[in-house]
Amino acid sequence: MWDKPQLLLWFANLLTALAVLLLFYSLLFLGVHSPLFPIRGIKVDGELSHVTREQLQYVIKNELKGTFFTLDLDKTRGAFEKLPWVRQVSVRRRWPDRLEVSIEEHKAFARWSNVSLVNTFGERFDAASNESLPVLEGPDGSEKQMVDGYRQLQAVLSPLQKSATHLWLSPRRAWRLELDHQLIVEVGRDDAVARVQRFAEAYPNSLALIAEKHPFEYVDLRYPNGFAVRLPGYQPAEPAKGKKPGKA
Repeated sequence: MWDKPQLLLWFANLLTALAVLLLFYSLLFLGVHSPLFPIRGIKVDGELSHVTREQLQYVIKNELKGTFFTLDLDKTRGAFEKLPWVRQVSVRRRWPDRLEVSIEEHKAFARWSNVSLVNTFGERFDAASNESLPVLEGPDGSEKQMVDGYRQLQAVLSPLQKSATHLWLSPRRAWRLELDHQLIVEVGRDDAVARVQRFAEAYPNSLALIAEKHPFEYVDLRYPNGFAVRLPGYQPAEPAKGKKPGKA
């Protein structure tokens, strides 16, 4: 080997290249981890109605660790997404020393069994709210189906100026709703929108007239050609003395 100049030259060049690469890696490592590249500013964007400045400052102070190069963006995003009302977050670096955070909040659509909230995408989340919201109750995993169903049924009821304040979906996928905290409407499983549409069309000219004299609190729409009304405490008038029922 020692009497082969070409081989020695090749070996020397290899060692030189390795030394240069090692030096470059060392300088890069020191540069990336150097305190000379701190994050000097964090910009938070988004329409924030519920997330507070104090919550953001807490995350920034306690969860963000590292320099401009070493900060873990996935962990940073996860730290912000743990905050109540936060639906999703995007984080990116902005050279030379900035971090940009974009936050999307949940928009509450309804309450879920008075335990949690459901957003407009049909996703459950835990947060506190004083808003007046409808209540949805159904099997786990049916949140999106119930949000879509509520929208369809409420659109049919809107001309009556009535609101569905409570909507149920049974394990057998049968619908029931409550109007204005008063009237229970049994819809059933099949053709739910068509049944409620029939109810909405009949209400002004028939059911509303009945309600004026005999307020009712339950309607059953599970009939092919009509529906049944339950009148609480209703007693039919007795015929006048001397007259038989059914005769003038």
